[in-house]
Amino acid sequence: MPRFRSNRAIIVLAAFTALSFMPDPAHADAIDGDWCSDHGRRISIAGPSATTPKGVKLQGNYTRHTFSFTMPDAENDAGAAVEMVLQGETQVRVLIGPNAPEIWKRCPPGIS
Repeated sequence: MPRFRSNRAIIVLAAFTALSFMPDPAHADAIDGDWCSDHGRRISIAGPSATTPKGVKLQGNYTRHTFSFTMPDAENDAGAAVEMVLQGETQVRVLIGPNAPEIWKRCPPGIS
C-alpha cells in the first residue's frame, strides 16, 4: 500500500509541474486585440491589420509589441502618425501626432 501512495504522489507532482509550464491563454504577450482609451476611442489590432474607432480598416507596421500607422482621413486626427507600444499584458502607450502619450487598456469582454 505505501508504494501505491508514493506512485500517486509522483503522478500528482508531475501533473502540477506540467500544468505550471502551460501558457495562460487569458494573458497575451502581444499587441493584438481590442484597445480602449479613457476617452471612448477604440482600436482593434490583428497582426498588420487594424480597425479604427470609426470602423476604417487599414494596414500598419506591426511587430509583436508595436503597431504604427497614419490616421486615415475619416478619423479625428486625420493624417497624424500613430505609434502604439505594448506596456504589459493589459496596457499600451499610444502617441497620436504631437499629442501627449496616452495609456490605453485592453477593452473589457464584449467591447471591441
